[in-house]
Amino acid sequence: MALEIVTDRLRLRRARPTDLDDLFAVLSHPAAMRFWSTPPHADRDQTRAWLHGMVTAPPDASDDFVIELKGRVVGKAGCYRLPDVGYILHPDVWGLGYATEALSAFIPHVFAAHALDRLTADVDPRNGASLRLLEKLGFVETGRAARTWLVGEEWCDSVYLALHRPDIACPA
Repeated sequence: MALEIVTDRLRLRRARPTDLDDLFAVLSHPAAMRFWSTPPHADRDQTRAWLHGMVTAPPDASDDFVIELKGRVVGKAGCYRLPDVGYILHPDVWGLGYATEALSAFIPHVFAAHALDRLTADVDPRNGASLRLLEKLGFVETGRAARTWLVGEEWCDSVYLALHRPDIACPA
């Protein structure tokens, strides 16, 4: 599927094998991967396998995009597995509103394309920037759990959030 979402500054498009080098730059960066579910990628083969999974994911189970800025892939945003939202950007482009812009365009798309009653997110509680972003987009906390992810040799906790489809009533 060749779907693209274009915003004022970004192009969200389906991943291609040729995105390997740009995605390796993101996924091997220690700061970018600080709160991700795996340690930084050690080599391009690891990123190649991750990218292959993104490219070949079934469209009824996945709706994921790379984020392109001025022709360079600087991250990804979407649902690798529906309805779980995930996003990552290279630290060179942090703090410029790109994650907000990408997710603000992705969210209406995913609700229009899929019969989902809500989107969910699992965020490390130490990742204040991500929690603030999701809150700004309307996500609400639904729970917390300790020691949910073993990343390398470090146990990490989770904050669970949800965003209900805007055209249905939210539970009390």
